[in-house]
Amino acid sequence: MAAFKGWPAEAFDFYEGLEADNSKAYWTEHKTLYEESVRAPFEALMTDLAPEFGPGKLFRPYRDVRFAADKSPYKTAQGAVLNHGSGTVYYVALSAEGVFAASGYYQMAKDQVDRFRKAVASDKTGPPVERIVAELEKAGYDIGGEALRRSPPGYPVDHPRIRLLRHKGVTMSKSWDPAPWVGTASARQRVVGVFRAAKPLNDWLDAHVGRTKQPR
Repeated sequence: MAAFKGWPAEAFDFYEGLEADNSKAYWTEHKTLYEESVRAPFEALMTDLAPEFGPGKLFRPYRDVRFAADKSPYKTAQGAVLNHGSGTVYYVALSAEGVFAASGYYQMAKDQVDRFRKAVASDKTGPPVERIVAELEKAGYDIGGEALRRSPPGYPVDHPRIRLLRHKGVTMSKSWDPAPWVGTASARQRVVGVFRAAKPLNDWLDAHVGRTKQPR
């Protein structure tokens, strides 16, 4: 496996073309470009990051269109995920719009959501994660994750941490537009920088939410 040297500009060209012509004909004609400019760098990056962030895998480039109104056969972004084994995931994606890196608990199971909300509501364990989120946003990271529009049942609408209590998943992320550095090994440092910045949030989630409890 070759060392990760970034994604070449042709990777963005590939996805720009795919957005304009999402067809089997385009894919077949440009498959070598995808393999060399998109898939190979991703595989190299996953291998490089595995010792620190866990084993990684690439998502399939094909869309599941069985129940979708949009029958476009191919995804217009390549994503990959590394799993640390706790519950934390590390995600990186590339599309015509640029590069995206994120970490956190993207989708919590019901028992995880319950533990999360109890920990957020607690005056002992809630303020620390509130400060962590505020510090991440101050540093320029986006806080995401599925969230309810209203307060969850059993929690008052005027709770001081109602914003977090609405969440059913919590992530932090950063995105970058296409730029020359993406085609160099420094792209690794950008992605790793996001993953390492997520440590306080992930540590809190691991401690108070943890992996879903499997039924016996």
